[in-house]
Amino acid sequence: MQALFFTVVAIALYLFANWTLGIMERRRGAPFADRSLVFFAILLVSALVTFKIIQIVAGEPS
Repeated sequence: MQALFFTVVAIALYLFANWTLGIMERRRGAPFADRSLVFFAILLVSALVTFKIIQIVAGEPS
């Protein structure tokens, strides 16, 4: 069950990273040259933070 929960959260984080990147590019007025790296950075940071919060709330050891 936990694997399913983490999968659903990962999909949500992917959509969040895509949405955030779109907002950043619109504010900038042009796409980033290394768009995939910026996307990866957003996804990585949000995933690490979110999964750590889930582990703390679930009470599982790190």
